[in-house]
Amino acid sequence: MTDAPEPAVLAEVLRGDRVESRHRGHAIVCDARGGVIAAWGDPDAVVFPRSSCKMLQALPLVESGAGADIGSERLALACASHSGAGLHVTRVAAWLAAMGLGERDLRCGPQVPDDAAERHRLRDAGESPCQIHNNCSGKHAGFLALNRHLRGGPEYVEIDHPVQVAARVAFEEMCDAPILGWGVDGCSAPTFQTTLRGLGTAMARMADPRGLGRAREEAARRLVAAMAEHPLLVAGEGRACSELMAAMPGGVAVKMGAEAVYTAILPERGLGVALKVEDGGLRGAECAIAALLVRLGALDPGHPAARRRLFPAILSRRGADVGAIRPAAGLLADGARL
Repeated sequence: MTDAPEPAVLAEVLRGDRVESRHRGHAIVCDARGGVIAAWGDPDAVVFPRSSCKMLQALPLVESGAGADIGSERLALACASHSGAGLHVTRVAAWLAAMGLGERDLRCGPQVPDDAAERHRLRDAGESPCQIHNNCSGKHAGFLALNRHLRGGPEYVEIDHPVQVAARVAFEEMCDAPILGWGVDGCSAPTFQTTLRGLGTAMARMADPRGLGRAREEAARRLVAAMAEHPLLVAGEGRACSELMAAMPGGVAVKMGAEAVYTAILPERGLGVALKVEDGGLRGAECAIAALLVRLGALDPGHPAARRRLFPAILSRRGADVGAIRPAAGLLADGARL
């Protein structure tokens, strides 16, 4: 048996001119046939994609016909890990109301919003955060829309519920492999294990869905376009996903997942990207995904959104520049195109 490749250094943390920490992990660029364009670390590392694959979980909503009349803002929210800002919670609440449902019908659990303005509003009003503030509430609204179409029971997050069966089938077909296990995500929905190669292949098929059948092709194109059209709904102000998508032409979609997973969908090139930083550090994952987007020609390295992820400064408490985070030399390769 051949030993699996070791994790590669994807990002480094400098203090002065010395490397203080290293973020190791795995990254891959795939085409829609599952071909590997480039890889670092182990392309067959097994990962929980977490929220980086929400667009795959949303495929059954659209391809079943349940999402035929759902607009692009709601499709973006179905793929979102939002900050719980006002623009997110009002839209999710309106979507639920349009279905004759409410916060009580969600099964994602309450979450203190990441958005500072909404946290302060709740505090000043003496209110507690609710399930609509959960970063996955848009995904769950999409689950409820599909559930209404399938006429399933209220516990739509159970592994054997028709909604999750449909999500698993779509996930396996897009990854071109059966799942390798499953766990429960932070929002109580199942999260399916696959290899990094499988996840990258799924993203490439979202980028180039030709040959997947008319319904799935249309669903993939609608979801990717919705994410690219509404980057603030997918994450929020100051968030890497939103800022990077807004910085790139060509309808590129970018999505993070908990524990330092990132995916990217490049429709113009028909390529998909997946990466996982093993220590779960988001700073390393953001740096690495920005470097790969630069190398793929999708992101201008001089754009402020790119600079904030490629070479963010580390400041002392007095505001002095004392270090930086940078992509590993083997990953960025001075920006050489892939």
